[in-house]
Amino acid sequence: MSAVPAPSAGRTTIEHFYGAFARLDGRAMQACYAPDASFDDEAFSLRGREQVGGMWRMLCDATRAKGADVWRLEVSHITDSSAHWEAHYRFSATGRLVHNRIDASFDIGPDGLIRRHTDRFDFWAWSRQALGAPGLLLGWTPLLRNKVRATAAGNLQKYLAAQR
Repeated sequence: MSAVPAPSAGRTTIEHFYGAFARLDGRAMQACYAPDASFDDEAFSLRGREQVGGMWRMLCDATRAKGADVWRLEVSHITDSSAHWEAHYRFSATGRLVHNRIDASFDIGPDGLIRRHTDRFDFWAWSRQALGAPGLLLGWTPLLRNKVRATAAGNLQKYLAAQR
């Protein structure tokens, strides 16, 4: 009988992170990040545990408030530095249902904390679901992408200020 290898620190961190996300526990997600962590996706470019964790807390709070009835997270293909995840949720700004497919890459430090996290997804597919007609017509343009990024950054600033 051969022994099953223990999961790597990276894989364990990623599994813990997505377990917390499935429970909408933004504080536990934040605890997975190093103090100087970075996060980048189509809507956010964040630096530091406060900003990155604040984003996850904000998204978890919004989902609990306006979409817990449809929230579902599916995670697959977890390695020590990547995962595929699919989120089913109600976009809080419009109330529209979204099924977003994301490929995540991670740089995990020797302490088991996330140093860099990058999520990639099809912005046009997301914007068609989340925003409806504007996403369908403009989701492929830098104009809408920049508007979404500016709105997301403003929302996060307000959320973090209210938490202080």
